[in-house]
Amino acid sequence: MALRRMNIEGVIVGEGPIASLVILRTADSLGSTESLQLPIRIGSVEATAITMGVGGRSTNRPLTHDLLRSVIEALGAKVDSVRITAVEGTTFFAQIDLITSDGQHVLVDSRPSDAIALAVRTDVTILAEDSVLSTAALPDFRGVEETERRHELEEFHNFVENLSPEDFNVPHAEQDGE
Repeated sequence: MALRRMNIEGVIVGEGPIASLVILRTADSLGSTESLQLPIRIGSVEATAITMGVGGRSTNRPLTHDLLRSVIEALGAKVDSVRITAVEGTTFFAQIDLITSDGQHVLVDSRPSDAIALAVRTDVTILAEDSVLSTAALPDFRGVEETERRHELEEFHNFVENLSPEDFNVPHAEQDGE
């Protein structure tokens, strides 16, 4: 299956009955109408962990994802990428692609939220399977709006460019008594 590079568009940390979300956006189509957003519902703790990793905030003691990064490094491996690999209903599946000290790739099953939290701490690529995007992604409506705005400006420009003096020749209304 083909993989597409994703960027973190945003993280919404919900409370109580409000769900937390991480919103990924296709990176290979920035500013185009083909940009897709992939919203993934996650726990509020994981949303906070991703936000802390993106912001580079440190704590006095390692949090779970910092610990995982340290263990991987201590074993002589490194994180190569994380992949959003499947979606069933509202449940997403992910894998962490590790490279061992002898150069072998090992795929480790993960929740997307944990994989993304690790990705931001190790500065690796987040990927999504095309099948996941075709099933669960939404169009990035900002790209659609921008395209529509550009189209309207182009139509107006063409209208102005094709104006002639005759277009302004308006017959004068006759005045009473004359």
